[in-house]
Amino acid sequence: MPRTEANPLPEVDAGHIVELERVLARIAYVLTRVRRHDQALAECGVTIDRASVPLLRVLADSGEPMRLGELATRLDVEAPHVTRQIKRLEKSGYVERVPDPDDGRAQRVSITAAGRTTVDAVRDVFRGWMGSALADWSPEDLEALAVLNHRMVDDFLDHAESLGDIAVASRYRRPTLS
Repeated sequence: MPRTEANPLPEVDAGHIVELERVLARIAYVLTRVRRHDQALAECGVTIDRASVPLLRVLADSGEPMRLGELATRLDVEAPHVTRQIKRLEKSGYVERVPDPDDGRAQRVSITAAGRTTVDAVRDVFRGWMGSALADWSPEDLEALAVLNHRMVDDFLDHAESLGDIAVASRYRRPTLS
C-alpha cells in the first residue's frame, strides 16, 4: 500500500534504517551461503541437503513430534515441500513418523537420535565459527549485541502482530523461561 498522509512513515531516522537493512542483508548472506553450508557438513562428516537443516532444527527444538502442517507453518513453506523433505529424511534415518495421540488417522514426525546428533553437530560447527569470529569481543559487548538483537526481533514481531500476522509473531517468539 503506498504511503499517504493517513498512513505516514513513522518518525525514525531513515539513515539508521537504511544502514540496519544493509547489515541485516549482510548477516543473512554470510549465514546462509551454500558454500558455508557445504563446509559445515563436511566438517561434521554428514551429508544432508541444505533445506533439511532448518526442518531438523525445528523438530529438535520442539521437544515433541509435530504434524506436517505445523512444520510447514513454522518454516513458512508449503506443505508439499515439507512432505518431500520428510520422506528424504525418513529414508536417511533422521526422522520417523509416529501416531498422532490426538487423531488416530494422523501421524506426527519425530526426530531420531541420528537426526538430533546431526543437528547438534551442525550447530556446533556454526557456533564454533561464530565463537572464533567474535573471539576478540568482550563479554559485555556480546551480551549487549544479544540483548539488542532480541529486542529488535521482539519489536519486529510486535509490529507483525499489530498488522495481523499472528502466525509469524507466535512462531518466532522466544520461549518464556519458567
